[in-house]
Amino acid sequence: MGHNLRKIENLYDSLAKEYAETFSGEHEKKPKDQEILHRFAQEIGGRRPVWDFGCGPGQTTKYLKNLGIEISGLDLSEELLAQARTIHPEIHFRKGNILELEFENDSIAGVVAFYAAVHFTEEQVGVAFREVFRVLQPGGIFLFTYHIGEKTIHIDEFLGKKVDIDFMFFTSDFIFRCLKDSGFEDIEVIEREPYPGVEYESRRAYVFAIKPVAPK
Repeated sequence: MGHNLRKIENLYDSLAKEYAETFSGEHEKKPKDQEILHRFAQEIGGRRPVWDFGCGPGQTTKYLKNLGIEISGLDLSEELLAQARTIHPEIHFRKGNILELEFENDSIAGVVAFYAAVHFTEEQVGVAFREVFRVLQPGGIFLFTYHIGEKTIHIDEFLGKKVDIDFMFFTSDFIFRCLKDSGFEDIEVIEREPYPGVEYESRRAYVFAIKPVAPK
């Protein structure tokens, strides 16, 4: 049984302005984020299209755009997308659900998803990975980030507002296995310690995974 997507959507609709104000410039304070995003931009090169899934107010989308990547953003929350369109009018954003992507098979060169599964169960993570695999072109690159751990944190207050939501942590073994089971190869997990005073103090991970060029 998965977490209710409407509940997640409503949460971010209600927090959209505060979320955008808090997180719009977050990569500027996180050197490892910058290093990883530069690497993604270098590896994707001129291939397109590239999408940022779970883009929120577009902070990661904009960072990659500034690195010369032609990129669009997708998110569940229409209010967050409204923030993204206001802040970054030069970027295309659209509403969508990573668990049921409205893209053709083998149609996307690269996907970035920064903390796009923080409210998902393990089952939903598997669904999301299979959907990303489906829409990626052979040789396509998937960059995914998550909080490392085995716990679930229930939040009653977020960004100064009352909420009722769970944040999920995942082990790197689970993420690796789930990506492999979805068909990805060349899976590389890069872990780091949190930046104190900059973000919630959990260990973080970035994962690069490739869709094989030829089926095995």
